[in-house]
Amino acid sequence: MGALLSGEPAAGPVAAQAGSAAAAVVCSAARDVRDAATAAQAASLALRLARLAEEDAAVLAAARAAFPSGDAASPDERRDFALGRALDAAAWVPLAIAEACADVATLAAALAPHADGPSVADVEAARELAVGATRAAAHLVTVNLAVGEDDERVARAQAAVRAAAA
Repeated sequence: MGALLSGEPAAGPVAAQAGSAAAAVVCSAARDVRDAATAAQAASLALRLARLAEEDAAVLAAARAAFPSGDAASPDERRDFALGRALDAAAWVPLAIAEACADVATLAAALAPHADGPSVADVEAARELAVGATRAAAHLVTVNLAVGEDDERVARAQAAVRAAAA
């Protein structure tokens, strides 16, 4: 939750944290059915997504800081270059979040047939949460000002959504 505590809540860090929470649920359910491989993968994804939440908060802050203030009317090549780099970074991190959340959804779907008792509902809910987080992060990629419709990141983000929903 550090990304939320350090500043204004933003959708990217929240999507990553939701994916991390979903991965933690998958990890717990995998341990319940003694699936050590899935538990390890889910634990790794939970940690990765927690780090990505922090990273996204940082790149978002950098992108916001790079936007010219209202009194900066004249063109400035260095400022424009810095803004372009900040916006570019702000597209890559949500893409990584979307892809990692899609991996969580895939793990949950693979684990679901093996879950039992209360774990069944948990795994299904974790999958839905991961799918939603994938969609949210992919949306952030597509609306980024540095990304055009033909950008490879848009295609990858859309592929992550399809994989998560499958």
